[in-house]
Amino acid sequence: MTDVVSYEGAPYPARLDFAHADEVSRWRPLVNWLLAVPQFVVLYLLGLVERALAILSFFFVLFTKKIPDPIFDFRVMTYRYQWRVITFAFFMRDEYPPFSFDVGPADAGVDAATVSIDRPGEMNRWLPLVKWILAIPHFILLAFLSVAVVVVWIVAFFAVLFTGRYPRGMRDFVVGVSRWWLRVNAYTLFMTDDYPPFSLT
Repeated sequence: MTDVVSYEGAPYPARLDFAHADEVSRWRPLVNWLLAVPQFVVLYLLGLVERALAILSFFFVLFTKKIPDPIFDFRVMTYRYQWRVITFAFFMRDEYPPFSFDVGPADAGVDAATVSIDRPGEMNRWLPLVKWILAIPHFILLAFLSVAVVVVWIVAFFAVLFTGRYPRGMRDFVVGVSRWWLRVNAYTLFMTDDYPPFSLT
Protein backbone atom coordinates (compact mmCIF):
# COMPACT_ATOMS: atom_id res chain seq x y z
CA MET A 1 0.00 0.00 0.00
CA THR A 2 1.12 3.52 -0.75
CA ASP A 3 1.83 5.90 2.11
CA VAL A 4 -0.85 8.57 2.10
CA VAL A 5 -0.44 12.21 2.86
CA SER A 6 -1.47 13.28 6.34
CA TYR A 7 -3.91 16.03 7.14
CA GLU A 8 -3.30 17.57 10.54
CA GLY A 9 -1.57 14.40 11.74
CA ALA A 10 -4.13 11.94 10.33
CA PRO A 11 -4.67 10.40 6.88
CA TYR A 12 -6.76 12.56 4.56
CA PRO A 13 -10.45 11.55 4.84
CA ALA A 14 -10.65 10.43 1.19
CA ARG A 15 -8.25 7.60 0.27
CA LEU A 16 -7.59 5.68 -2.94
CA ASP A 17 -5.05 2.96 -3.64
CA PHE A 18 -4.20 0.06 -5.91
CA ALA A 19 -2.39 -2.94 -4.45
CA HIS A 20 -1.38 -5.18 -7.34
CA ALA A 21 1.72 -6.71 -8.89
CA ASP A 22 3.21 -5.06 -11.98
CA GLU A 23 2.68 -8.13 -14.18
CA VAL A 24 -0.24 -7.96 -16.61
CA SER A 25 -1.02 -10.39 -19.44
CA ARG A 26 0.27 -8.96 -22.71
CA TRP A 27 -3.05 -9.25 -24.53
CA ARG A 28 -4.98 -7.32 -21.87
CA PRO A 29 -4.53 -3.85 -23.45
CA LEU A 30 -6.30 -5.17 -26.55
CA VAL A 31 -9.44 -6.51 -24.87
CA ASN A 32 -9.94 -5.14 -21.37
CA TRP A 33 -11.78 -2.05 -22.59
CA LEU A 34 -14.24 -4.30 -24.45
CA LEU A 35 -14.71 -6.72 -21.56
CA ALA A 36 -15.42 -3.72 -19.32
CA VAL A 37 -18.45 -2.55 -21.37
CA PRO A 38 -21.03 -4.17 -18.99
CA GLN A 39 -19.22 -2.51 -16.09
CA PHE A 40 -19.36 0.87 -17.81
CA VAL A 41 -23.12 0.47 -18.32
CA VAL A 42 -23.61 -0.18 -14.60
CA LEU A 43 -21.22 2.65 -13.75
CA TYR A 44 -23.14 5.07 -15.98
CA LEU A 45 -26.39 4.30 -14.18
CA LEU A 46 -24.74 4.58 -10.78
CA GLY A 47 -23.21 7.88 -11.85
CA LEU A 48 -26.60 9.35 -12.72
CA VAL A 49 -27.90 8.52 -9.27
CA GLU A 50 -24.70 9.73 -7.59
CA ARG A 51 -24.90 13.14 -9.26
CA ALA A 52 -28.51 13.55 -8.14
CA LEU A 53 -27.46 12.60 -4.60
CA ALA A 54 -24.60 15.11 -4.79
CA ILE A 55 -27.14 17.86 -5.43
CA LEU A 56 -29.20 16.62 -2.48
CA SER A 57 -26.04 16.58 -0.36
CA PHE A 58 -25.57 20.28 -1.09
CA PHE A 59 -28.96 21.12 0.39
CA PHE A 60 -28.57 18.73 3.32
CA VAL A 61 -25.29 20.38 4.29
CA LEU A 62 -26.73 23.85 3.72
CA PHE A 63 -29.77 23.29 5.94
CA THR A 64 -28.77 20.53 8.38
CA LYS A 65 -24.92 20.52 8.26
CA LYS A 66 -24.99 16.75 7.75
CA ILE A 67 -25.30 14.22 4.94
CA PRO A 68 -27.60 11.24 5.68
CA ASP A 69 -25.54 8.06 5.98
CA PRO A 70 -27.40 6.16 3.19
CA ILE A 71 -26.71 8.99 0.72
CA PHE A 72 -23.07 9.25 1.77
CA ASP A 73 -22.57 5.48 1.59
CA PHE A 74 -24.08 5.20 -1.88
CA ARG A 75 -21.84 7.96 -3.19
CA VAL A 76 -18.72 6.33 -1.72
CA MET A 77 -19.76 3.02 -3.26
CA THR A 78 -20.05 4.70 -6.67
CA TYR A 79 -16.52 6.17 -6.44
CA ARG A 80 -15.23 2.75 -5.37
CA TYR A 81 -16.98 1.00 -8.25
CA GLN A 82 -15.64 3.58 -10.69
CA TRP A 83 -12.04 3.06 -9.58
CA ARG A 84 -12.32 -0.70 -9.92
CA VAL A 85 -13.65 -0.38 -13.46
CA ILE A 86 -10.96 2.14 -14.45
CA THR A 87 -8.09 -0.06 -13.23
CA PHE A 88 -9.41 -2.97 -15.27
CA ALA A 89 -10.45 -1.11 -18.43
CA PHE A 90 -7.05 0.59 -18.62
CA PHE A 91 -5.25 -2.77 -18.30
CA MET A 92 -3.67 -2.23 -14.89
CA ARG A 93 -4.60 -5.80 -13.90
CA ASP A 94 -6.00 -9.08 -15.21
CA GLU A 95 -8.72 -9.71 -12.63
CA TYR A 96 -12.24 -8.75 -13.70
CA PRO A 97 -13.74 -6.33 -11.15
CA PRO A 98 -16.65 -7.74 -9.17
CA PHE A 99 -20.20 -6.49 -9.65
CA SER A 100 -20.08 -5.64 -5.97
CA PHE A 101 -22.09 -2.83 -4.42
CA ASP A 102 -20.40 -2.79 -1.04
CA VAL A 103 -21.44 0.38 0.77
CA GLY A 104 -19.97 2.24 3.68
CA PRO A 105 -17.07 4.63 4.18
CA ALA A 106 -14.48 1.85 4.66
CA ASP A 107 -13.53 -0.37 1.72
CA ALA A 108 -14.40 -4.02 2.26
CA GLY A 109 -11.12 -5.06 0.63
CA VAL A 110 -12.66 -7.38 -1.96
CA ASP A 111 -10.62 -5.89 -4.79
CA ALA A 112 -7.12 -4.61 -5.47
CA ALA A 113 -8.54 -1.15 -6.26
CA THR A 114 -9.68 0.45 -3.01
CA VAL A 115 -11.50 3.67 -2.11
CA SER A 116 -12.65 4.82 1.30
CA ILE A 117 -14.00 8.13 2.58
CA ASP A 118 -14.56 8.89 6.25
CA ARG A 119 -17.97 10.19 7.30
CA PRO A 120 -17.52 13.88 8.06
CA GLY A 121 -20.02 14.33 10.88
CA GLU A 122 -21.21 17.93 11.21
CA MET A 123 -20.06 20.15 8.35
CA ASN A 124 -19.76 23.88 7.71
CA ARG A 125 -23.04 24.85 6.06
CA TRP A 126 -21.53 27.79 4.14
CA LEU A 127 -18.53 26.07 2.57
CA PRO A 128 -20.58 24.41 -0.21
CA LEU A 129 -21.18 27.89 -1.61
CA VAL A 130 -17.48 28.59 -2.14
CA LYS A 131 -15.69 25.23 -2.35
CA TRP A 132 -15.58 25.23 -6.13
CA ILE A 133 -13.83 28.62 -6.05
CA LEU A 134 -11.32 27.48 -3.44
CA ALA A 135 -10.56 24.39 -5.53
CA ILE A 136 -9.76 26.27 -8.76
CA PRO A 137 -5.96 25.87 -8.31
CA HIS A 138 -6.51 22.10 -8.03
CA PHE A 139 -8.63 21.98 -11.18
CA ILE A 140 -5.97 23.87 -13.15
CA LEU A 141 -3.17 21.53 -12.06
CA LEU A 142 -5.31 18.42 -12.53
CA ALA A 143 -6.19 19.47 -16.07
CA PHE A 144 -2.48 19.33 -16.98
CA LEU A 145 -1.91 16.16 -14.99
CA SER A 146 -4.85 14.45 -16.70
CA VAL A 147 -3.30 15.16 -20.11
CA ALA A 148 -0.09 13.59 -18.80
CA VAL A 149 -2.09 10.53 -17.67
CA VAL A 150 -3.36 10.04 -21.22
CA VAL A 151 0.24 10.09 -22.51
CA VAL A 152 1.28 7.63 -19.79
CA TRP A 153 -1.57 5.27 -20.70
CA ILE A 154 -0.49 5.28 -24.35
CA VAL A 155 3.11 4.46 -23.42
CA ALA A 156 1.94 1.84 -20.89
CA PHE A 157 -0.22 0.22 -23.60
CA PHE A 158 2.88 -0.70 -25.57
CA ALA A 159 4.91 -1.50 -22.46
CA VAL A 160 2.37 -4.11 -21.34
CA LEU A 161 1.91 -5.39 -24.89
CA PHE A 162 5.62 -6.09 -25.34
CA THR A 163 6.88 -6.78 -21.80
CA GLY A 164 3.87 -8.02 -19.82
CA ARG A 165 4.55 -5.44 -17.10
CA TYR A 166 2.91 -2.13 -16.30
CA PRO A 167 5.87 0.13 -15.44
CA ARG A 168 5.69 0.86 -11.71
CA GLY A 169 6.51 4.56 -12.04
CA MET A 170 3.79 5.05 -14.62
CA ARG A 171 1.28 3.12 -12.57
CA ASP A 172 2.09 5.11 -9.45
CA PHE A 173 1.58 8.31 -11.41
CA VAL A 174 -1.85 7.20 -12.67
CA VAL A 175 -2.86 6.12 -9.17
CA GLY A 176 -1.56 9.39 -7.72
CA VAL A 177 -3.53 11.57 -10.12
CA SER A 178 -6.64 9.46 -9.51
CA ARG A 179 -6.11 9.87 -5.77
CA TRP A 180 -5.80 13.63 -6.17
CA TRP A 181 -9.02 13.74 -8.21
CA LEU A 182 -10.86 11.73 -5.55
CA ARG A 183 -9.81 14.18 -2.82
CA VAL A 184 -10.86 17.19 -4.87
CA ASN A 185 -14.20 15.58 -5.76
CA ALA A 186 -14.82 14.66 -2.13
CA TYR A 187 -14.12 18.26 -1.12
CA THR A 188 -16.02 20.10 -3.84
CA LEU A 189 -18.97 17.68 -3.87
CA PHE A 190 -19.69 18.07 -0.16
CA MET A 191 -18.23 14.88 1.33
CA THR A 192 -15.54 16.51 3.47
CA ASP A 193 -14.61 20.01 4.62
CA ASP A 194 -10.87 19.23 4.73
CA TYR A 195 -9.07 21.15 1.99
CA PRO A 196 -7.25 18.63 -0.25
CA PRO A 197 -3.45 18.65 -0.31
CA PHE A 198 -1.50 19.36 -3.49
CA SER A 199 -0.06 15.86 -3.56
CA LEU A 200 -0.06 12.62 -5.54
CA THR A 201 0.63 10.52 -2.43
